Amino acid sequence: MTDHGDDIPEPGRRSRLADLADWTVSEDPAKAAPTAPEPESAGALSSARREFAILLGEFRRTAVLVPFDAYGSLWTADQNGVRWICAFSNEKALARFAQAQGDSRREWTYRTILGARLLDVMVPVLPGPAGVALDAGSTDGVLFPPVAGIVPAHVAVDLGETG
Repeated sequence: MTDHGDDIPEPGRRSRLADLADWTVSEDPAKAAPTAPEPESAGALSSARREFAILLGEFRRTAVLVPFDAYGSLWTADQNGVRWICAFSNEKALARFAQAQGDSRREWTYRTILGARLLDVMVPVLPGPAGVALDAGSTDGVLFPPVAGIVPAHVAVDLGETG
């Protein structure tokens, strides 16, 4: 599951990871962008941040299914330099993923792991930036990117230098 650069943003365009990371940034006016958003969009952004914070808290408290690959390691996918641990909310979501992979005939072994443990313990041991993709390949999937406030600060991506 390696990306071949198809989703790399064109120069001048922000990546989806950077957009997602903006949801986790504090609303500290000293760190605000040079141009203030319109009042209507500021409310929408604030609402989206609250919704994501609630979703993150829920994920951290929930046990999810994490499948193993053929080598006995957690199933991960690499995209644009970020390694994503694939986690699933239930067996049906995992089965849909297996079918999408064209590998639904084999027995998929998995472990039930608390979301907080994935973010706080497993992400830091992976090489390079890493996050968690919940229900990968699903229309209801969610990414928990490697940014401060989601993963431990010492492994978070510093968007200040790239964004």
